Amino acid sequence: MSQHPSLKGTTTITAKRNVLKRFERVELLKKRGQFKDGDNVLGLRKTKPDA
Repeated sequence: MSQHPSLKGTTTITAKRNVLKRFERVELLKKRGQFKDGDNVLGLRKTKPDA
């Protein structure tokens, strides 16, 4: 019985993610100058990953 393609290891996934984790969004907003230390991390503005 063969293994379904979706169950293979993460090494085969090379597609670019279009959803960022919260800490990634904070880092990106800091780099853009749109987030300061002490700002609320809930309700962050929408961001697209850098190309």
